[in-house]
Amino acid sequence: MEARKASNSFTTMNELVLPNDTNTFGDLMGGKLMYWMDIAAYLSAAKHCNSAAMTASVDNISFKTPIKLGNVICIEAIVTRAFNTSMEIHLKVWNQNMITQTRVLSNEAFFTFVALDENKRPKKVPEIIAESEEEIKYYEGALRRRQMRLILSGKMKPDDALELKAFFTQD
Repeated sequence: MEARKASNSFTTMNELVLPNDTNTFGDLMGGKLMYWMDIAAYLSAAKHCNSAAMTASVDNISFKTPIKLGNVICIEAIVTRAFNTSMEIHLKVWNQNMITQTRVLSNEAFFTFVALDENKRPKKVPEIIAESEEEIKYYEGALRRRQMRLILSGKMKPDDALELKAFFTQD
């Protein structure tokens, strides 16, 4: 299976925040944003593996700034690293005010997706080729983030997380 460039998985998705998307304060509801982020992550994962994919995990999503009614959000998603059947996707959410022409980073998160074959079974995914400075930075940190996810989910013992141990210990 031939490796693919991370940039080939880059996806941009825009959404206008409408009244039905907001809470009583006129701010975008967090659940709606997570829904849109999940779609953008799926599109990026599917581009990379050329198949259906399913959400396996979502890391912490912190809300840095409120997104107001009438604003446009721009979600950028890119596969940062591929493992055997899973892919880590990094998402950035930009909050854009179309009247003032301002744009601020509102959210960031990492999602993990698993590629699925036609029988809905996990399938092998191509490796990632990281080229830009940012792609390389995220690629290099992905194994530590993966081990942390596996520990927190109970799928890995902390003593088996060699990448994390190396990060915290000195020789």
